[in-house]
Amino acid sequence: MTKDVIALTKKMPDPLSVLAGLLSGGPDKLVGAEGDGALVRLHDERGRPLVSVEAPLLVQVRGEARRLLGADEPEVPYWWTEARATTGVAEAEALAGTFAARVATLVGGTAWPPEAARFLAVVDTDGVSAAPVPAAAQPAVDVLTDKVAVVIQDRPVVAMTAWLADAFRAAADAELGLQIVTPAGTRLSPAVRQSLPGWPSRWVVQDEQCGYYDGLSGAVLEWNNGLFVTVTSPEATPRDPRTPIAETFTRDIADTGERQLAVSFRCVHPADDRLVLGGALEAVWREITGEPPAGWGTEEPANLPWSLRGLTDVAHERSPEPTWFVVVGAPERPALATLRVTRTKGGVEEDVTLAFGYGAGEEPATEAVQRAAEALATRHDLQSMLVQIRRARRDLSVPAHFEGPGVPYAFVLGAEEVRSMPGDRARRTPLAEAPRELGPRTRPSLYYPLPGDPSDLSGWKDFEQLMRHLKGS
Repeated sequence: MTKDVIALTKKMPDPLSVLAGLLSGGPDKLVGAEGDGALVRLHDERGRPLVSVEAPLLVQVRGEARRLLGADEPEVPYWWTEARATTGVAEAEALAGTFAARVATLVGGTAWPPEAARFLAVVDTDGVSAAPVPAAAQPAVDVLTDKVAVVIQDRPVVAMTAWLADAFRAAADAELGLQIVTPAGTRLSPAVRQSLPGWPSRWVVQDEQCGYYDGLSGAVLEWNNGLFVTVTSPEATPRDPRTPIAETFTRDIADTGERQLAVSFRCVHPADDRLVLGGALEAVWREITGEPPAGWGTEEPANLPWSLRGLTDVAHERSPEPTWFVVVGAPERPALATLRVTRTKGGVEEDVTLAFGYGAGEEPATEAVQRAAEALATRHDLQSMLVQIRRARRDLSVPAHFEGPGVPYAFVLGAEEVRSMPGDRARRTPLAEAPRELGPRTRPSLYYPLPGDPSDLSGWKDFEQLMRHLKGS
């Protein structure tokens, strides 16, 4: 099990110097102590890992510490330095807390969680030394079996940090599932929720009353044969598995009036060295909020100010490998997107999943949806787009209790897909309202209005009927 401690500072810290001061061996033991993702790892005389320290990250986007930690943050830009302590070893948490507290004291800033400041006192480091972290090491993985990699996180919001992203990639490369274990009350960033693959990967919540349960489905879980699996009722049959649902998952569910406007779309561009990526996402963002995105990154916290050129350069450097990005909005209007850029035979694909949050008394900007679709259809090689309205948190984080599904508000079919359908199939649908044409009249995309009432799930019947019709089934 691990414990995360973070220093938020105005000046760039020198972790090597701070660690050298903690260790009796002096700074010579830290020479060349660099790794892929983590900067250095401290271990004891028996070789047990105690603390892994990541290279400082310069955050230039407002609100990320508040969003992910619930913490006050220095004025941007500021430095974010993470240390992960192995809590299975008694002295590790104190060592990580001492490191973060000393960094904050030496260069000015704060340590998170606040109680980390109590570790400012001298810690006994006899027998502790530092070593380079090999490229294959995974500081985020706490338990590894032949079926899954288990990551235990104890923070308000599980974010797609560099370490967790490395764990996702390592598990996928090893053909293992990834199971994230958290205490009750922890939430997931949408970036983590969207990246979590299917079974045996899952979010496991440890609850004092219910034991373990799946944070997304509520299914009661148990550790069995090297992974967390669902508990099956004795009365279960193949047709009726009767998986018990944790009481905590469905307790005290009430409509708070909070809503999310969720938009997912795909654009397929001709491959061209002059192609600038991210323009489709920015166009939708501007139509919905009146502003561009605030920041982006290849991990969380999103640390870079919004830049189409910067995003394009990173994707170009990594091509032909796909590139994953997270994009965030200003704190005043919660918004978060994940963008995956992939080079395919058909060109360059941008897959976007985007959500905007609204509080009680705030109306989702549904009047801007058709304008956003028009922008994609006219200028950004739209393939398809789905818009939903959900009863869900304004801050967009994913809680470990039941949230109703979104309801379709609109579906858009790109011009090439419309053109490829036989006859008038795309225009003559079983829906009560005819589709609206978007983009050039000679090569239009089609916009299909749907009910979009989050209190009425029958909208999914209309959507499924439309999909069957368009597929010719």
